[in-house]
Amino acid sequence: MNTVITAVSLSVGHSFSKPNQKSIRLIAGVGVDGDAHSGVTVKHRSRVKRDPTQPNLRQVHLIHAELHDELNAQGFNVSAGEMGENITTRGVDLLSLPAGTRLHLGKDAIVEVTGLRNPCYQLDDFQQGLLKACLDHDADGNLIRKAGVMGVVLVGGEVFPNDSIQVEYPSEPFQRLQPV
Repeated sequence: MNTVITAVSLSVGHSFSKPNQKSIRLIAGVGVDGDAHSGVTVKHRSRVKRDPTQPNLRQVHLIHAELHDELNAQGFNVSAGEMGENITTRGVDLLSLPAGTRLHLGKDAIVEVTGLRNPCYQLDDFQQGLLKACLDHDADGNLIRKAGVMGVVLVGGEVFPNDSIQVEYPSEPFQRLQPV
């Protein structure tokens, strides 16, 4: 299967969903140009409240389109950008990537995966029951967070739907993704 970007999205305000765009521009060390969550320091309101000086490890939010497929099969109505992601992918198992994986997006951009998105109550505000649907448990009872991954921009560039994705794994030993 091809690894591809299916949609790109941004929101200038702190809205839950992000409208799809023809392209987005990633800025190294900052995030998505014009997006409310871009910046060197954290921009998510709950995190700003705790410590506005902490580094922004959540500059870019990526969700796999396969999650949308799964949720829609369960009766939800979810499409690209509606869960707050900036980049919707297909063909990359985002949740199994180790921390530090670099995603080469399109011609120039590189995003380093920093961790898992921790799904929150806003999912239920969007569609009732969506939070629970974005959580699961493995055979050992460990919590699985399925709402995508977060990353920081290492190399900027313009990113378009249908751009390819190249995965560059970090050196071993791999570190499992944790919520950021």
